[in-house]
Amino acid sequence: MANTYITRTVSSAGNQKTWTLSLWFKRTSSTLGGGAGGDAYLFSYSSDGGGNNPRGAINIWDDNQTFRVQFNPTGSSWTSHIVSDRKFRDVSAWYHIVVKCDTTQATDSNRLKVYINGVNQTLDSYPAQNFDTGFNSAIKHTIGRYEDADSSHLDGLLTHVHWTDGYAYDASSFGETDSVSGIWKPKTAPSGVNYGTNGFFLKFENSGNLDLDSSGNNLTFTTGGTLTQNVDTPSNNFPTLNSIHPGGGSLAFGNGNLYNGVQSPNYWQSVPATLGLQNGKWYWELKDESDWGSTSDSTRRYGICDYDSIVNTLGSGADVRFSGDTSAYAYMNASGVRHNGSTISGTTSTHPTFQEGDFLMVAMDLDNNKLYFGKNGTWNDSGNPASGASGTGSVADISATATWSPYIETKYGSDNVSLNFGQGYFRTAVAGTNADANGHGKFKYSVPSGYYSINTKNIKEFG
Repeated sequence: MANTYITRTVSSAGNQKTWTLSLWFKRTSSTLGGGAGGDAYLFSYSSDGGGNNPRGAINIWDDNQTFRVQFNPTGSSWTSHIVSDRKFRDVSAWYHIVVKCDTTQATDSNRLKVYINGVNQTLDSYPAQNFDTGFNSAIKHTIGRYEDADSSHLDGLLTHVHWTDGYAYDASSFGETDSVSGIWKPKTAPSGVNYGTNGFFLKFENSGNLDLDSSGNNLTFTTGGTLTQNVDTPSNNFPTLNSIHPGGGSLAFGNGNLYNGVQSPNYWQSVPATLGLQNGKWYWELKDESDWGSTSDSTRRYGICDYDSIVNTLGSGADVRFSGDTSAYAYMNASGVRHNGSTISGTTSTHPTFQEGDFLMVAMDLDNNKLYFGKNGTWNDSGNPASGASGTGSVADISATATWSPYIETKYGSDNVSLNFGQGYFRTAVAGTNADANGHGKFKYSVPSGYYSINTKNIKEFG
């Protein structure tokens, strides 16, 4: 959500002892929080301004990435209840969080429960019996931010946010284990959930009204910033740039980890995506957002890398130039395609120079071990990704044994790029409505015949 958040001021106080929060989130930054404090706030209440005002929060510390539930309903003192043995380091995965509160319970461990991906966690402490937490009080409640002077936003994605007033539910009310994969997954239409007076259910699925309340209460919310709809969901996970990879240590990632951001100091930064592939045919797009200013220097290189090699060999701050290795191929902004230290394919006539504002396409055929690049809707070198074994216009015969991943590499702070793996947008621009043959993804250009967007459902079928 980055600098986007959703608020609602409760007009009539509800049950402050008994409530439930259930949501799915995917972190998209090397730091969880996007504000001055650096913490990631999932849900909070405050009367603005901090100080001695009532306030509370459900958040994740950025310093050690531990989960905590905090209450300060009187504005005098905080109580914090912490899950100390669980971290949130994976930028490729969705997490399901359920906080179940019922302070009327006689047993202290039943008064507050935190479930992560369906598993009940151990807390370091529990609220006193009949403690009024402040949640559901007549005050502003905020999703994705701490409504205080040092507001810290969640730098990540959110979906299926449930809030109940007066009802305490276990994780099994909102999620279940997939019988085939064994993976915890959302119940898209939970049954038997009561929301009470101030409860809500935000799916973020109505493109014309993203903060629509589907609980039946029809509550109205105010959005700060701009909500962007994303097809990346817990049921079908799409890749992003891997912001915790050491090769991108000085990049300030943005836009849900699909934008490499400004880098400082200036040296080569190589970043793979969060998913790798060994089989199948795959398509994705990029937008060259801004450049250093010289078309004679190849300071931007976008392509594929051997995931095993790039993970095991790169260090933070190294002058890696990974497209100069046998483990990567990259379309350069000035002079063709680079591999193993040299230009291996073509000139500007076959692989034309690209610059700020240009859209690029990549088609990777791991069934025939071919690779194609394109620009602004036209495949380079008269390429035909559907040509199969003949590889018409293919850059090279790539290794059949590698685990290939999309990757980017840039040199200067103004060398910026956005990627679209099917999420449907390039930073501030909507990509388009072109889906693959399975109906997945939203692309600017038509997906080549036989190719698919990279996501967990397609990988299960073809990868």
